[in-house]
Amino acid sequence: MPLLKALVELGGEAKPQAIYPHLTKQFKSLLTEEDLAARLPSSPSTFKWHNLVQWVRQRLVDRGDIDGATRGLWRISDQGRKRLLDSSGTKARHKAELFEDVVNLRDLVDQHETEVKKRIVSDLKALRPSEFEQFCKSFLRLLGYQKLEVTNDGADGGIDGHGLFRQGVVTMRSAFQAKRWSDNPVGRPEIDRFRGAIQGTFDHGVYLTTSRFTRDAEAASIKSGAVPLLLLDGAAIAETMIRSGIGVISRPVMMHEIDASFFRFAGSEELL
Repeated sequence: MPLLKALVELGGEAKPQAIYPHLTKQFKSLLTEEDLAARLPSSPSTFKWHNLVQWVRQRLVDRGDIDGATRGLWRISDQGRKRLLDSSGTKARHKAELFEDVVNLRDLVDQHETEVKKRIVSDLKALRPSEFEQFCKSFLRLLGYQKLEVTNDGADGGIDGHGLFRQGVVTMRSAFQAKRWSDNPVGRPEIDRFRGAIQGTFDHGVYLTTSRFTRDAEAASIKSGAVPLLLLDGAAIAETMIRSGIGVISRPVMMHEIDASFFRFAGSEELL
């Protein structure tokens, strides 16, 4: 409905370059700067917001509400005008319709990945502390760490395990700390204690938690003259597992998206 309304306000027909900014104004309370700047991963020259509007336009063409006979020109049909006049409901519902009416495969894939990340974090939080330590050992080993050991004798001096981490031609002794916390974030005091425990013995440290880190903790991870620390919270662990195929089986999905840059290069700038 917002797209049909935009076409009427623009005189019944318009080029997409004029429609995008006009339509954006209708959603100024819903769209963030990040939304407007987001681009398709498969086509970095194409804005995701523009691509979404194009899918809506195609739906309306298929339904007969927009006349798609003229390339590069979007024109509302008589049927579309009638639908706009007959429509009822609140303004909020009309605004939401554009988002609710279009669910493309990319959106479904993104939504599914978000759900998988949530499931991973939930499963990690369900582990016992000792089980999470063993998970961290396996996780780091699959990321390239070698000779990993879990120190569970109570005399580890503030670390849960250690091993060797290779960076280029340099091999460093690295220690890790595993905190299986549900809600409370890991703060700077915990980071400072961990660094103090490994300073002088290890060259590198990894702090893993199922929770998250405070801003002060993140800022303290890099300190001039001190042992560098890598902080991995629940979200980062889940992201790494998906990208690296650790404990996650990825199924290929065939997706097709229009590459707007190709048509512009071919001299058909008004096509999309």
